[in-house]
Amino acid sequence: MTEQKRGVKLQKEVRNMRQRIAINPKIMTGKPVIAGTRIPVELILKKLTQNMDIKEILRDYPRLTKEDIKAVLQYATETIENEEVYPLSL
Repeated sequence: MTEQKRGVKLQKEVRNMRQRIAINPKIMTGKPVIAGTRIPVELILKKLTQNMDIKEILRDYPRLTKEDIKAVLQYATETIENEEVYPLSL
């Protein structure tokens, strides 16, 4: 795959993630959720870190799709990538 095609694919994935993750102060006190649900991104991340299989998550939350799970991971990645860290001097 060429660099240009990778760039286009990444742009589509980012747009997709932004459509699938919603932040609204009236829903779950503004925590990021999967759009159209009250399922927080944080909950899905916790389940994945507890080694829950994606198929299990989809079974437990039938409204979700694999693309929703991927959007959760993309959201977390983008959030960490854009985080600014300021060293504390001791």
